[in-house]
Amino acid sequence: MKKTLSCLVALSLFTAGSAFASGYRIPEQSVNAISKSNANIASASSADAAYYNPAGAAMLKDGWITEINFNYIHLTSSKYEDARSPLYSGESREDDFLLPTLFLLAPKWHGFRFGFSVTAPYGLARRWDSPYAKTFAEKFSVQVFDINPTLSYEIIPDKLAVAVGGRAIYAKATVMSNGTVDPAGINASRAMSGDTHEWGWNAAIDYKPTKEWNIAATYRSHVDLDYEGDAILKTNYPPGMPFNHVATRGSVTVAAPAVLAIATSYTFFDRLTVELGWDRTFWSEYENLDFRYDQTIYSPVLNNAFNTTVPKNWDDSDAYRLGLEYVTTDKLTLMAGVCYDKTPAPDSTLGFELPDSDAWLFSVGARYAINDKMEVGLGVLYDVKESRTVNNLDQGGHANGEFSDMAGILVSAGFQYRF
Repeated sequence: MKKTLSCLVALSLFTAGSAFASGYRIPEQSVNAISKSNANIASASSADAAYYNPAGAAMLKDGWITEINFNYIHLTSSKYEDARSPLYSGESREDDFLLPTLFLLAPKWHGFRFGFSVTAPYGLARRWDSPYAKTFAEKFSVQVFDINPTLSYEIIPDKLAVAVGGRAIYAKATVMSNGTVDPAGINASRAMSGDTHEWGWNAAIDYKPTKEWNIAATYRSHVDLDYEGDAILKTNYPPGMPFNHVATRGSVTVAAPAVLAIATSYTFFDRLTVELGWDRTFWSEYENLDFRYDQTIYSPVLNNAFNTTVPKNWDDSDAYRLGLEYVTTDKLTLMAGVCYDKTPAPDSTLGFELPDSDAWLFSVGARYAINDKMEVGLGVLYDVKESRTVNNLDQGGHANGEFSDMAGILVSAGFQYRF
């Protein structure tokens, strides 16, 4: 189901950034996941198992469990230093966002257990003010909300469980480009925004060889986010020509790729749980960014700037995760994590809308049990991406310089209640 896009004149940006995983994926959705750098699959033991390991949720303690989290994201200002001229250099804006998430597990029923989650697993936000960069990405944002009911079944009690789920996805997108495309002062601009509803699925399996050892795998399906609607394109060259202003219907597709995660955890001395995890995001589905218009674009300036298919040719990317969870007392649990996350974006197609690179993630957190029913938690994650030098002008790109200072901080506060 697709909704009509509308012309964008001014829109306040509310979307998660791309600083916490490869591409524009945001895997960290809860206090536990943020505190353990998303090494929260095999060791998921709270309500967020409804999202991270719904199969394992079937073997958790019985009863209703609900959890709400408020995730604060701060993106630093990224720098671009052009090798040709300082006139092409610039910085992106700093941005701050607040994203709530919700998780729920129902009581068990004859081996079955229902789970439910509301998350924001994909997001992209990048805003540039420099004339050259904002020609291609003055504002480029994608925001995705995933409503995910699941049903798990315990095949062998306390040993083996499986789960399946459906995904109702609501997505919003905003594209604004406005800048100089030629040193002579030729300007080009584009404005689009809109939303869409799509559908997907997920599945999981969990196996416990022993009480202390757990192995889990989860899969989330690929979804194409298809947008259709109105677009406005403008240029000032040649002066006075009627085709310099185009109002037409258009469309664009953005990939929300499939994700496969495999993890194992082991609990030592009934207190220390260590998880090792690997996940692959199938970004190879993101082959191009193609804005299509119903009306013929006669302006050579607008055609060159906005009516050519932009190749992406991303690669599948891997992340390697380590998470630690230590029960200090019956009330206090400490957590920490580290992750190395590979970028899917090749040098040949790296652009200003998402100047991504390989990243290291470091995190800490804690949970505190107020009583047998209520628990609060706090987690902090720091993401730092490596500087990246790119020259893709000969391959149809727009970058010839270095992207640096790409980093972000994510803070999550959560409340869990059992009843």
